[in-house]
Amino acid sequence: MWASRRMSVWTLCVITAAGRVAAQEEHRHVAAGPEHLGHVHFATTCRAAAQRHFERGVTYLHSFWYEKATPEFRAAVVADSTCAMGYWGQAMSLLHPLWTPPPPADLAAGLAAAERGLAVTTTPRERDYLRAIDTYYTNYSATDHATRIASYAAAMDSVGRRNPDDHEAAIFYALALIAVGQTHPTDTTFTYQKRADSILEPLFRLEPEHPGLAHYIIHTNDVPQLAHHALIAARRYAAIAPDAPHAQHMPSHIFTRLGLWDEDIASNLKAAAASRAFEIDQHLNAMWGERGHALDYLVYAYLQEGRDAAAKKVVGEVVGVTMGYPAGSLNFEYAEAAIPARYALERGRWGEAAQLEVRPAPEWPAAEAITHFARALGAARTDDTAAARAEIAALERIEAELKATGGLQTYWAGQVDIQRLAVAAWLARAAGDTALGIQQATAAADLEDLTQKHPATPGSVLPARELLGDLLLACGRPAQAAGAYATSLRSNPGRARSVFGLARASEVSGDLATARARYHEFLTLMARADGHRPEIGVASRLLASQ
Repeated sequence: MWASRRMSVWTLCVITAAGRVAAQEEHRHVAAGPEHLGHVHFATTCRAAAQRHFERGVTYLHSFWYEKATPEFRAAVVADSTCAMGYWGQAMSLLHPLWTPPPPADLAAGLAAAERGLAVTTTPRERDYLRAIDTYYTNYSATDHATRIASYAAAMDSVGRRNPDDHEAAIFYALALIAVGQTHPTDTTFTYQKRADSILEPLFRLEPEHPGLAHYIIHTNDVPQLAHHALIAARRYAAIAPDAPHAQHMPSHIFTRLGLWDEDIASNLKAAAASRAFEIDQHLNAMWGERGHALDYLVYAYLQEGRDAAAKKVVGEVVGVTMGYPAGSLNFEYAEAAIPARYALERGRWGEAAQLEVRPAPEWPAAEAITHFARALGAARTDDTAAARAEIAALERIEAELKATGGLQTYWAGQVDIQRLAVAAWLARAAGDTALGIQQATAAADLEDLTQKHPATPGSVLPARELLGDLLLACGRPAQAAGAYATSLRSNPGRARSVFGLARASEVSGDLATARARYHEFLTLMARADGHRPEIGVASRLLASQ
């Protein structure tokens, strides 16, 4: 059983209860407004005009459209100064549980909103909600995010138990569990994610038009081992909330995990267009992090199909941008570094990778590390050992800086450590120490296998175990290389480089049956390729000769 018996009992209560809250809280509405965002029912004691704003705000909240949620919750308390849950919504809009922790100013504002709501609450249920979010913000200056998000999750658990017929309490508790799971990045048993899924799936069957249910099922299964559980939700979410940019993008998290590249591309083309429309509507002179995030997933998928011309257009779109919105956005800064790095590395253009420009990312040094990684790998693979050493030194500096910062940056320090080991392996090979190179590449792959993927990325710029396969093949160990590629494909199905690598390693080691099957798979992936990749010729010749 994924969930504990205690959790299962609560879930059963949630899905079988009468569907009403206290009699004094019987307001129920379908979210209104010009956008189509799905259906949310969240009873409060707010007056009718405020309730409409409140439920619209919750609907935005469930698609992480915080920029639009906040004004709705503010409008709710303008329409009804006793609408305590409007203040709850304001506090919730400042907590982006699956992204990055709020900065100090937002923490202070969130605490103020929660406490103001508590001062006007009129029912025990509303007080429960406000106390739960207040738990996250209380003592924010003395307590770290991981501790506070765990406290918030426990408080939401209590809200649900005291209000067992309240679906929204269950949904927000499940979201909190996913957030807690992200603070345990080395938990490859996915304890919290599975528990969240056990709550969300039964509710989704009852409320198939609820945006949060489809959305959070995708998030909680956004790992290779669980992704197949979320395919139905992924294919539903965009239709549930067609006007939410995030709803257009999120299905691609599952499509990426499963190697469904055509669906991945379609999803992110829509997301990027919707995000651009929001930028225009808001008169932004910057790239919204939501668009940068979608473009990173888009270029990743294009490259798996060899659609290099389309990928190059995305690179040009991002490289020409100098500002992200909001300032210091992880999604933007990560994408800004990852997209050009992917374009060079996926195509094996090592000299091009070695010349990539490092763009400053003061809020997220791990984004800068991506470029140093690409430059180091490019230099090592073109035998420029001096340049490779300089880039590895930059990775060591960034890793030390992130470790010293601590908190959630510790995760990114681990990612930089993986990158450093992976490129050091190629430097060791260039220096003639094959044994050390294989040892370092194996260590990088093992570390990556034990670490969950962050939602900010569709995947490593190059998977460490795929790079181990490359190294083993280059060192004349094709059978071992084939094993590394096969293992990499179990976590990253449909990755073109790994599929080709497995085919080539199998051919060299004499396993022609596997070689033929994988070369055929590779050419199927490349059916729409336009980049004249030499691997296509290799695969075509082998298949033609059999």
